[in-house]
Amino acid sequence: MIEQTELVVSTWTYNPPPNHLAINEKITSTIEFDVMRKRVSTKKGIACRFSCSFVIGENTILTYIGEDSYVIDLEDKIDKPELLRMIENSYSKFSDKFELRKLSTVLHSSALKPLNTSLIDLDALLPLLD
Repeated sequence: MIEQTELVVSTWTYNPPPNHLAINEKITSTIEFDVMRKRVSTKKGIACRFSCSFVIGENTILTYIGEDSYVIDLEDKIDKPELLRMIENSYSKFSDKFELRKLSTVLHSSALKPLNTSLIDLDALLPLLD
């Protein structure tokens, strides 16, 4: 059995731009993705961590980090399509939380970059679930 935990927002640091003119400047964003193995005597799993930053000029206006986990029975085998689905579901939850929280910021019309799954090395991640 595979259980997905609730996404935890570990960091949401919002710094409004120093002036309203800065809002008209180009907003750039970056996304990072990390995976960590989790294991206890009766279960295995992975933790997915997504980090996002929005920058205007030299000013970081938002740092957002969310963490999500999967807990899996030891006897369950995970293949590439299932692992990819797990990562995509985690990113979807990360994105949904952003959509709700961004409304009270200057980023209300901004969106997270889509997750580029072609950059994820699933072959390197699968051994974490053995």
